[in-house]
Amino acid sequence: MIRALTGAVRAQFQMTTHDLGGDLFNLVVVPFFALTFLAIVQQSGRRGLLGYALMAPVLITLWQMALFTAGELVNRDRFLGVLEAVVAAPAPFALVMAARTATVTAFGLAGFAESWLVALVVFHVVVPVRHPEVLVPTLVAAAFAASGTALLFSAVFALRQSARVFQNSITFPFYLLGGVLVPVAYLPGWLRPLSRVVFLSWSADLLRDSIRPGTPAGVPFRLAVVVLLGAAGMAVGWLLLHRMVEHLRREGTLALA
Repeated sequence: MIRALTGAVRAQFQMTTHDLGGDLFNLVVVPFFALTFLAIVQQSGRRGLLGYALMAPVLITLWQMALFTAGELVNRDRFLGVLEAVVAAPAPFALVMAARTATVTAFGLAGFAESWLVALVVFHVVVPVRHPEVLVPTLVAAAFAASGTALLFSAVFALRQSARVFQNSITFPFYLLGGVLVPVAYLPGWLRPLSRVVFLSWSADLLRDSIRPGTPAGVPFRLAVVVLLGAAGMAVGWLLLHRMVEHLRREGTLALA
């Protein structure tokens, strides 16, 4: 089992790093998000919100890596004609896919460094991290939750020809519900309960707390919610991947003609 996991991680790492114009394209646009958000906040005279503008690109990158890159791994394997071999391997297919999606999504954490560099080089701003003990676990938990969500989408997208339309249509609603840039507290009251089932909203609040003065409240509980939401997505994705493989086997369409 461990050998299968390490092998999947190693293989996906090599594939991702050799496809700079594909898998890692989302990292190219991070500085532009950071530049836009920081410019808006600075020009409005709300320098106290610079930390919000820095954290938003990090979560956007994680979500895009999960939705647009890791979420399409199954479709890519079908297109390349290797899905049959992956399914036939002795290692559980869902386990291999979980390791691969986690590997791809983890690259999104580079968005944190990119955002900080844009703030430092372009705006000469350094936002102090007052609670690194909150920041680091939150980034790890958010990456885990994003990879769990990606596993779920992998199965859904493989069964839908209109996956790209679906991806584009849910991107910005999730940014809104997740309070990525504008905190959930500013949303209409009827929308706020929906945001609680989106891991981005919990992650965004924790990231902001990590740069605020004062001791953040309820950190273990909030981190646990992020992890549980990610685990729920991964569990549903695991089940859907199994059903997807069975469906494609019956239809004889494991490989795209």
